[in-house]
Amino acid sequence: MNSDLDKPIKIGICGFGTVGGGTLALLQSNGDEISRRLGRNIQVSRIASRSIKISDFDESGIQVATDPFELISDSEVDIVIETLGGFDPAFEVVRQALLNGKHVVTANKALIAERGNELFSVAQDNGVTLSYESSVAGGIPIIKALREGLAANKINWLAGIINGTGNFILTEMADKQRQFDDVLQQAQELGYAEADPTFDVEGIDAAHKLTIMASIAFGIPLQFDKTYTEGISHIKPEDINYAAELGYRIKHLGIARLSDKGVEMRVHPTLISRKQLLANVDGVGNAVMVHGNAVGSTLYSGPGAGAAATASAVVADIIDIARAMEQGITTPIVPALGYRTIHQDLKVVDIEDIESEYYLRIPAKDVVGVMAKISNILQECGISIEAVIQKEVSSDSVPIVILTHRAVEKQMNSAISAIEQLQDIVGTITRIRVETLTENSEA
Repeated sequence: MNSDLDKPIKIGICGFGTVGGGTLALLQSNGDEISRRLGRNIQVSRIASRSIKISDFDESGIQVATDPFELISDSEVDIVIETLGGFDPAFEVVRQALLNGKHVVTANKALIAERGNELFSVAQDNGVTLSYESSVAGGIPIIKALREGLAANKINWLAGIINGTGNFILTEMADKQRQFDDVLQQAQELGYAEADPTFDVEGIDAAHKLTIMASIAFGIPLQFDKTYTEGISHIKPEDINYAAELGYRIKHLGIARLSDKGVEMRVHPTLISRKQLLANVDGVGNAVMVHGNAVGSTLYSGPGAGAAATASAVVADIIDIARAMEQGITTPIVPALGYRTIHQDLKVVDIEDIESEYYLRIPAKDVVGVMAKISNILQECGISIEAVIQKEVSSDSVPIVILTHRAVEKQMNSAISAIEQLQDIVGTITRIRVETLTENSEA
């Protein structure tokens, strides 16, 4: 037996909700397996949580308290796990832990996406590691794949379903012809959506994750404020049906793309071919497709949330740090964002400058000549039509569904504005971007 097993690496967990509790449970249930992999025991010695029932740990040997700052000051703690969520006090807990010379593992995607540049600098200055695999896509090891597995590649683009709540809602709407609000209520009852679902359904959660992946893929600073974000609350069952008739499914995608204009970072509802593997990821599942210039397209799919899945990523980070500690390595071998030299000058492309194909659902009066007027406006804006669906309806209005060829977003904005001003248009136009996601696709 390796004598090092008698000298456990000590862990402190700040925050004991779903992820914190799942991490402790996994370290305990898989302790023997982890020790065999590492050659040394990992022991949770302290927990800090304001909601924990301290008496539950009386005989566990784990010191439990409410103050995370006391935990991160403990000289016996080697690695701090931050699962507090949010920014306050999470940011200061992580920053102080790094300043105290502690390695930190976090599942906090908002913290990394919005304050990661600063925290990675603190970690580097203090010779410690800030790891964050669990902050993106739960149990899918997408951070490791981008930073290490695909390190030989120039990444051309990535696209992902990276919020399980939104994917569940769109799946239910498609399968059962239900309205968005009804499915959202069900998602809340099932625990998939929070009481305030804004972060999920408006794309903020996905934008945090996309920001992180794009920085690793292209070697750029974290720039959450430049990630275009659009939610799914305006999607109707009829949009899903029309998309299906055209050979597509609607998914809420995060897309990052390298082009001659710079880097695109955008989260929005997207039509993708139903033949794509990504189009067939349903329910609360997550999946990310990455295209590298050497390897081509690769797909990573699995559970994007949940106690065990997220804890799997947290514990994997712990093991990586522990292995480095065993070798006496202080400076991380793999840079935080995968690049020793970060590209500070690579422009993030404004959404108005991106190019895409488009799906338009236009509510129009059922009168002669309206389609000709719409076609003329599109033509004047340099937009050509690929397909049209026009159904007979019992009311005075008819939905005109148009699929366009590739166009610049600002041209599409001008066209939509002009079309909506026509007297024969009786409501707001629904616009959804279309992506091909093929080997030769630019996005």
